[in-house]
Amino acid sequence: MNSPNAIAETEDFEFAALSEAVNYRKAIIAEFRDILRGDVLEIGAGIGQITEAILSLSNVGNLVGIEPDKGFQVGFRERLPHIKLIDGTTADLEAGCSFNSAIMVNVLEHIEHDEAELKTIHGILKPRDGHICILVPARQEIFSKLDYHFGHYRRYDKPMLKSKLERAGFHIEKLHYFNFVGYFAWALKYKILRGMDFDVNQVRLFDSKIFPKANHIETTVCRPPFGQSLIAIARAL
Repeated sequence: MNSPNAIAETEDFEFAALSEAVNYRKAIIAEFRDILRGDVLEIGAGIGQITEAILSLSNVGNLVGIEPDKGFQVGFRERLPHIKLIDGTTADLEAGCSFNSAIMVNVLEHIEHDEAELKTIHGILKPRDGHICILVPARQEIFSKLDYHFGHYRRYDKPMLKSKLERAGFHIEKLHYFNFVGYFAWALKYKILRGMDFDVNQVRLFDSKIFPKANHIETTVCRPPFGQSLIAIARAL
């Protein structure tokens, strides 16, 4: 498997600004709350921002992270020294290991051969009838220079992700778009205006004032027809 971010032109991923997206991270983990239990594998753990949210779930027993980036590994261990982190990719896992669930948040788009990676994960989850939880950027029409700058090979739509998961041996249990308002924000700032950074104040405003209300509608009234991201939950058959 190729290392993620092989074409990335940046290594910082604007983590300082994205640290302000507290409600956004909580909403992502809420989508996966009922699935993340027992032994959990986080693929592409970064510096541990999502990891902290996963650890808040009472049903998570043992959490293991994987991260190939040396700089991110340092940040992760500084933040969460008590959590096991494997330096590398899923190819570096011990032979025969298995997990109840795996989670990838904004990771699959960084992997050139994404379907091969899904097949590898399927082999890790199948012994326990495990589940994979995925969040990826959505809608190729808003693929921007920033996407390329961050090392994204693609943005996904529902048919694409569904077919890749099914070919890898998974059964889809949930598949829907996420962050409807964020779609328009991304399209305007990064596709149309060609912005190249995350502003801390803008992230804080969006996360505290706009996102919670929009997410409440998405989760209680109806799922949106498109969004900035796409969420999938699938079981390894």
